[in-house]
Parts: sequence; C-alpha cells; structure tokens
Amino acid sequence: MTRPPRRRVVTALVALAAALPTHAAALWAQEARLPSMLVPASWLAEHLREPGLVVLHVASARQAAAFDTAHVPGSRFLRYDRIAGDVGGVAVELPTPERVRDAFAELGVGDASRVVLVGDPMSAARAWMTLDWLGMGDRAAVLDGGLTAWRAGGHPLSRERTAAATPARLTIRPQPERVVDAAWVRSRLRDTGVTLVDARPTEEYTGADGGHMHMLAGHIPGARNLYWERLMVSREDPRFRPASEMRALLEQAGAAPDRTVLTYCMVGMRAGVTYFVRRLLGYETRFYDGSWDDWSRRGLPAVRGAEPGAPDAR
Repeated sequence: MTRPPRRRVVTALVALAAALPTHAAALWAQEARLPSMLVPASWLAEHLREPGLVVLHVASARQAAAFDTAHVPGSRFLRYDRIAGDVGGVAVELPTPERVRDAFAELGVGDASRVVLVGDPMSAARAWMTLDWLGMGDRAAVLDGGLTAWRAGGHPLSRERTAAATPARLTIRPQPERVVDAAWVRSRLRDTGVTLVDARPTEEYTGADGGHMHMLAGHIPGARNLYWERLMVSREDPRFRPASEMRALLEQAGAAPDRTVLTYCMVGMRAGVTYFVRRLLGYETRFYDGSWDDWSRRGLPAVRGAEPGAPDAR
C-alpha cells in the first residue's frame, strides 16, 4: 500500500485538532452536564469557573448600567433585543435562527458550551425558550431566583467589566415545531388534545381591562388562565415553586400531562415562563410567539369572561 505524503498527513492532523474542542471543554461537555434546566445559586457558585460554562445575564439595553454595577462574576450581558424584536409590526418576535445563533455565538456560546441564564423570570425563561427553539434546550438552564437568590445565598457580586468574549462556532439544529403561528392555533381550537394556556393576569384574560392599546379585550376561545406569577414563590422570592405545586397548577388550568399545551400572553414574554415550566416537567409544549398582539391585529375571535369550569387563576 502506498503511504500518503508526510505533508498531507500533518495537514490533516492539524485540521482535525483545530476542529476539536479543548480537552478541558470536552471533559466538561461529557462529564459535567447541567444537572437540570433549573439550577440553584449554590450549584452555579460551585461550578462558576468550569471550562465551557457560559453565564449570560439577559436584560434590556436600559438595564446595562445596573449589570455593570452588580452581576454574577464572569457573566456576559445579553441584550434582550438581540433575540427578540419587532417583526412585521408585532413586538417581541423571534428573528431568524441565524441571527439568534450569531447573538449567542458572539458572546462565546459554542458547540461545547453549557449556558446558565440569569435575569428576571420572564427574560431568563424567554431566552431558554429561544435556545430550545434552536435545538439547545438540553444545554441550557435558568438560574432559579436570579440575582435575588444569588444575593440571598451570600454569593459575591462583581463590578468588574467582563472581558470581551471570543466569538465561538455554534451549530444550531432549529426545532420549528416549537413555535407556532395564528393559523396553527386557529386550526386547533376544537382539538381536545390541545390546551391553550393564557399567562396574562385575570383582568387581561377576561377582558375586564377593556383591552390594551390596539388589542382586543378577552382571550382566545377555549383558552384557560394561569397567570405566570403563580408559578413563582413570590415577587420577593422569584424562585420557581416545587415541581408538584407547578404540576397541580397546570392541571387545574386543564394542562394535563397527556395534552399538548399552547401557551401565549400579550407579546410573548410572560408565556415564556409557562413554556419553560411545562418543558421542565417533561410535557409537550408549543409557544405562540405573536400571542394576543398578533391575534388581535388579525381580528380573530375573542371571548370575554372566564371559560366555564375554569378555576380562579389570580
């Protein structure tokens, strides 16, 4: 057998080495996976310096100054408008998968990374939903309780500017079925295997508020109400409730484990929490990104009042 020239062998080995993650990152990817989609502050504090772990603080641009004065050491600031913005006149919509991929890759999220999301429950959960849509849900987690829990645990906050991240190579595997549009929702209004969960406050859901701006008053026909804050311990303690309690709340709203749940709110922020919890519990879930804003703009049917037999969801 004729051996390939030595120069070709060396070139191939160099290319192979460049394509592989570092040894430490590879070990992290194989042996130190995130324990759950939801991690406590104590876990993050213990693993904060692990190779391959990227901590992202998700917030709006106007909150950048607050991040500069107090953040988890080493965390990087992800402006919310990089992963959700105005699309076709509808607010807080997902851009293309490629644009979202670039937003994460520019902050150092790569193929060997694990991501912990820090922020208020809505922002962190919405960012997790976005990563799930990109096919990365199994590599991402939310910090339970955000900075409130981090402080309560006595963990240090930093004022130091985090060093600029080295852009990473990030391969995505989009899951388009996770996010649905108005046509998908409308075609399933009579489907007994699908439950619609409205994550807005009761007065918005029932239409008692009279509608918001251009939006209709009421909710999508057949939707049940579970205000997203009920899934949290309290506003002062923004950790998620125990799994058994969240499961019970969902079932009271008709979101049984054997059903596909479609969750929505006003513009797709609050519904991210419901989506996250359903996925955390291992249940089939869909996300209506356009939510009530999109539904109203299309002039689709709206129902006032509570659905018959629905529990008080305040």
